[in-house]
Amino acid sequence: MNEYLLDILVCPVSGGKLDYSKETNELVCKTSKLAYPIRDNIPIMLVQEARTLSVEELKK
Repeated sequence: MNEYLLDILVCPVSGGKLDYSKETNELVCKTSKLAYPIRDNIPIMLVQEARTLSVEELKK
């Protein structure tokens, strides 16, 4: 994940910081408890495409 892009992108729900998960290839927002997929190196920042994080994932 491009570090510059990661620095400027924010969660569309909370406006919070996003972290990159190598395991799932997603951008994760712990504030809104959502994970946004990355497809073909493009972050899909649509709320309807995001998945809700599990309790275990939030603890990581």
